[in-house]
Amino acid sequence: MNDLDLNTLLGAEDDEGRTRRSRGSAKRGGRRRRRRRNRGGFIAPLLAFVVLAGILGGGGYYGYLWLSDALVPDDYTGQGTGEVVVEIKDGQSASEVALELERQGVVASARAFTNAIANANMSDKLQPGSYKLRKRMSAAGAVAQLVPGNRLLATVTVKEGLRLSDTLTTLAKETGKPVKEFTAAAKDVGELDLPSYAKNKLEGYAFPATYEFQPKTTPAQMLAAMVNRFNQTAEKVDLTGGAKALGHTPHEIMIIASIVQAEAGRAEDMPKIARVIYNRLDRKPQMKLEMDSTIMYALNKYGTAATIEETKSKNKFNTYMYYGLPPGPITNPGDHAIEAALSPEKGDWLYFVATDPKSPVTKFATTEAERQALLAEYRRNGG
Repeated sequence: MNDLDLNTLLGAEDDEGRTRRSRGSAKRGGRRRRRRRNRGGFIAPLLAFVVLAGILGGGGYYGYLWLSDALVPDDYTGQGTGEVVVEIKDGQSASEVALELERQGVVASARAFTNAIANANMSDKLQPGSYKLRKRMSAAGAVAQLVPGNRLLATVTVKEGLRLSDTLTTLAKETGKPVKEFTAAAKDVGELDLPSYAKNKLEGYAFPATYEFQPKTTPAQMLAAMVNRFNQTAEKVDLTGGAKALGHTPHEIMIIASIVQAEAGRAEDMPKIARVIYNRLDRKPQMKLEMDSTIMYALNKYGTAATIEETKSKNKFNTYMYYGLPPGPITNPGDHAIEAALSPEKGDWLYFVATDPKSPVTKFATTEAERQALLAEYRRNGG
């Protein structure tokens, strides 16, 4: 091989000592390098496929375990043990609930729960509330317990005609929360959405009904629910419009309703009792209401007949002492009493007497002589 041939193969140097190559040679080398890189990029997924094939085909038992863990999530069996209270919050998704259940040790994995609830077609049917579950229970078992019928609720029935103080005591007893928390909430009326005519007083506006409260419901939230129930009733019976038609404010109607509720022994007598109140208010010359129920409220006592001494109280709720309506409601009236106050029965009655202490029936009179006759009957019956 001559010098020219050797220079051609090894690359001749120019005058500056740099190796000369043809442009074509450089391009061919570049293409060869690119082709080698491309072949390397194909090898990685090919190796992954070969490895997976080896696990499935020749990897045997260990390959099977690895795939099982990837496709079948951990899950407990049976109904579990112990007790856990889980709260589903408003707006939570099934996936969020699943994570909480896993965190509290109810289910073995969130994935097992989401699979189970999807299989039960309940992913979008979870209801907010508190539920009593167990630890280490199957995901399917947990799903079966998260239905509305299993929510932990305190059912509280607040009777019609209770004073606010008695209403708060009832709520505390039935929910297990301290009465002082209800008392504080009743005074802080800013969050209760009371109507403006209530004059920032809850008495008369904590509507009597049966309520269901979740364990974490606060006393303030409970009272707000009762005011909301009142507002619904006020809208239904058109309290504002009805009061205006009678020449009274909505607050005055509620005061009348509260007296009707306190004085009546049965619902059918309420419209007549309401009429007696209106007749006395409208009588010329003016006539005092003289309702024993208002004196009992003023003195924080209970009973159906005030004594002579009690009628001398200077309390503004004493309708034996002062003309007109008392300053506010004396009870929390229900639907019937409110409706009676808005729609009193027509009549000239000025008096009513519960003539038999053992009976809820009330009798009515127009004259003083008729009233005295009813009082005599009351005394004969042991009153």
